[in-house]
Amino acid sequence: MKFDYGKIKDPAFFAQNRVKAHSDHHYYKNHRELAEKNESFRQNLNGLWKFQYARNLAEAPAGFEAEDFDCKGWEDIRVPAHIQMEGYDKPQYVNVQYPWDGHEAIEPGEIPTQFNPVASYVKYFTVPENMQGKRLFVSFQGVESGFALWCNGSYVGYSEDTFTPSEFELTSYLKEGENKLAVQVFKWTSGSWCEDQDFFRFSGIFRDVYLYSIPDTHVSDIRIKTILNDTYDRGNLEIVLEAIGNGKVELILTRQGEEAARTEVEIKDGQSTVVELTIEQPALWSAEQPNLYNLMIQVTDNQEQLQELIPQRVGFRRFAIEDGIMKLNGKRIVFKGVDRHEFSSRRGRVPNHDELLRDIVTMKRNNINAIRTSHYPNDSALYALCDEYGLYLIDECNMETHGMWDMVGRGVWPIEKALPGDRQEWKDLLLDRVNSMYQRDKNHPSIIIWSCGNESFGGSVIYEMSKLFHALDDTRLVHYEGVCNDRRYNDTSDMESRMYPSAAYVKDFLQKDRSKPYLLCEYTHAMGNSCGGMHKYTDLTDEEPLFQGGFIWDYIDQSIYHKDRYGKEVLGYGGDFDDRPCDYNFSGNGIAYGGERMPSPKMQEVKFNYQNISIQIQDDQFTVINKNLFTNTDVYDCKISLTLDGRQIADTKVDIGVEPLSQQTYQLPRWRYLTPWSKEEPWMATDAGEYVVTVSFVLKEDTLWAQRGHEVAFGQGIYEIEAPQQRNPQSYMKVTDGTYNLGIKGEHFEVLFDKGGKGLVSYVYGGREMIKAIPKPNFWRAPTDNDNGNQMPFRYGQWKLASMYQLNGIPGSKEPNPVIVQETDKVTVTYTYYLPTTPESSCEVAYTVTGDGTVHTALSYDPPKGIHDMPEFGMLFKFDADYENLTWYGYGPAETYCDRERGGKLGIYQNKVADNIAQYLVPQECGNHTHVRRASITDNLGRGMEFSGKELSFSALPYTPHELENAMHSYELPPVYYTVVRVALQQMGVAGDDSWGARTHEEYLIDVTRPLKLEFDFKGI
Repeated sequence: MKFDYGKIKDPAFFAQNRVKAHSDHHYYKNHRELAEKNESFRQNLNGLWKFQYARNLAEAPAGFEAEDFDCKGWEDIRVPAHIQMEGYDKPQYVNVQYPWDGHEAIEPGEIPTQFNPVASYVKYFTVPENMQGKRLFVSFQGVESGFALWCNGSYVGYSEDTFTPSEFELTSYLKEGENKLAVQVFKWTSGSWCEDQDFFRFSGIFRDVYLYSIPDTHVSDIRIKTILNDTYDRGNLEIVLEAIGNGKVELILTRQGEEAARTEVEIKDGQSTVVELTIEQPALWSAEQPNLYNLMIQVTDNQEQLQELIPQRVGFRRFAIEDGIMKLNGKRIVFKGVDRHEFSSRRGRVPNHDELLRDIVTMKRNNINAIRTSHYPNDSALYALCDEYGLYLIDECNMETHGMWDMVGRGVWPIEKALPGDRQEWKDLLLDRVNSMYQRDKNHPSIIIWSCGNESFGGSVIYEMSKLFHALDDTRLVHYEGVCNDRRYNDTSDMESRMYPSAAYVKDFLQKDRSKPYLLCEYTHAMGNSCGGMHKYTDLTDEEPLFQGGFIWDYIDQSIYHKDRYGKEVLGYGGDFDDRPCDYNFSGNGIAYGGERMPSPKMQEVKFNYQNISIQIQDDQFTVINKNLFTNTDVYDCKISLTLDGRQIADTKVDIGVEPLSQQTYQLPRWRYLTPWSKEEPWMATDAGEYVVTVSFVLKEDTLWAQRGHEVAFGQGIYEIEAPQQRNPQSYMKVTDGTYNLGIKGEHFEVLFDKGGKGLVSYVYGGREMIKAIPKPNFWRAPTDNDNGNQMPFRYGQWKLASMYQLNGIPGSKEPNPVIVQETDKVTVTYTYYLPTTPESSCEVAYTVTGDGTVHTALSYDPPKGIHDMPEFGMLFKFDADYENLTWYGYGPAETYCDRERGGKLGIYQNKVADNIAQYLVPQECGNHTHVRRASITDNLGRGMEFSGKELSFSALPYTPHELENAMHSYELPPVYYTVVRVALQQMGVAGDDSWGARTHEEYLIDVTRPLKLEFDFKGI
């Protein structure tokens, strides 16, 4: 039998001679191997393979698979790996468009011929002694996107589905001694039309490859099904075993070392055997409490000789729509989820175990309870981790035809061109993908929803996929978002699923249509500095029972390490690899950075909005609302602390036991310290200040994902006690009214104002000049990805000009600028700046200097009628970069914005100025802190400048907004010369409903229909 290369472009040809898909269980020869996790039935083929690259099929090495074709002189390549990460071809990132668009005009099913890389692999191997004489198979866990296989020159088979295993029997092709395995991988096949996901386009053998043998009596497939009664106090475990050979199976179910059930059955070759076990009072599985049982399957032959041991984890849980609502074990579930591409900045879609584990741990630590495997089956290791650590999964089939349905959805193409739509020639390929994913993943309790795929419009073929899921599995629901664009087959999805509507839209929709529970499979698009207004969605889950949460797009930036022109390792995105077409940095949507997978500042907000315990503090009480489905708050320590002006003065620990899905109110402690809610006598001046009480829930014991003391939820209450007004004695000031400058000198300071209208030109404190440039009004921020997506720079561009090119006087005007008012204990100098806006406008900056060196600053602006919104209203200062240390009393520790500040905790924080540059893929606005009462920048000797005011918006960065805006990558930013401080009344919110048009919500814009005034003080220290 020969391989027919012409069939690569036939949608009906997607597998040949492939072994039937089966469960992903492991099996061991004996108890010692099981304990050591040493599978002698497997022989790993990962490592170096011989390799040759060709740009297309015509240039590929003909006949390389032949037994006498010597490939040992070829280059070596690592397996598993993408060839694009190993120096062949190049990474290409596209979102909607197909990667060959504009290069070759082809129709669905056809494949590019001029450029369609072919990777030819060869592995020489010898069959291990313990496998000789046994049936031998080879397993490819993931190959992108299609491949043909030969053994010792004979054609073995073909497979296309990139993300599920492809296995072939090699027994009849083997010989004694050295064998030759030849693989030819095609970057694009007909199946690639259904793999148009929003990701880097790679190819090659990118998951594990191994040989495996089977014993004479073998369980080839296992299906686990748990059935719970309506009171959840009895569970039936149904186990279906597919057998090769005859023998017996003993099944022992245990939990935490205690036996729960045991039975023994006979198995017969080629037949299915159904086993049932009953468990009283089963420990149920959920993300909160991922209780797992261990099922040991011991297989013996008819001579009672042990053939294999199969360990299988079992989780008892029931997930269904009850009373119109999705419920887990009888409780309404809220998905606090994230979409996750499988990605590593060093290896592409080949994350190692440490990276997988880091993702899981980070999610658990930040109250994320669900993952959607967008948009393909992930490596099997992920599912086992989700079972163990506790995360709900939507397991998504490998189907996306975005480049086709986009044109149909916009009305450019007729519905008949939708892919797969109603095209029957694509049905078998996609049903095969459904079956392959189901069979591999079916026994993981973490999977509670199957998904047909992503962004592929609708039609009868996808409906058939949904029907197959239901036919295979009656314990899970089926999801598909695309039916909202094609209601002909509305039953394709068991829930109403949408992408990126506003929270207001969701609320309005459910007031009109309550036929299905509502889920957002993608929302709060986290591209760059984003996730503004996320709380509107999470608040709605508390208000509307049918709205059951969603999945943030997405978890991690898809960025790739490469070398810049100077040999430095940097992170790149689409276009950095000369890949065209491309969609540039649109792959940078993560709440975690690429590279080392660290949480971005957005994660702070995610953690708070997703916390399962809400704390409301009012007067002398606090209310604990326990949103957990199954967990009492008594498993956590509740800590209460009290600070005065940011410094802790008292703390205690209390026992709080609130049942799941209930709430309870408690009295705040009455410490021996004065507290705002317990003081009965009049306050003294020494008692005055800002008191903050923080109620925090932390882990009482170590868990798999965090140590004891890790905070899972918090709430704060703020109490202000005003001091009696006191008049402080003023220090002596000397005022020198010069021809060109006005000088003011005190004991430790000297200030100089330009009398020609420029502004404050000098502030000397302790003998050191502090400012490097004249402070100026600032109305601009470096546009965020959301700003660029909604055309903010186009709409608000005049405010960039107003920040850069303001005039300090109108030519010919006789109006004094500045206006100087000298009083006994202070001097006020007021400048007017004329702004290049339409309509014309101006602002005033008034500096009032007092004898201790404090400069009270007031920026005033009376907007003319018809003026556009501005991104920021504040002042910009430049200091020497030696002032590299930042301390602030405000919201932190991560950056906050007016529409993304719920996760900020009021306190005192310190970092380096450079630390406030967020590592978004494209430099943009970052590092802002809201509700700042005071902040200081200092050098390493403690000298610097302190700012204070009432709930300021404050940032200290090494760059101006304009420098950030000019860079496309962080490595393009200039050398650091300054510390740039921006003090603002407000900066507009960062938005985040989506990143291609959704604007900042109106309540988070700067209101330019009324006069604006910013007031703050600064003083040398």
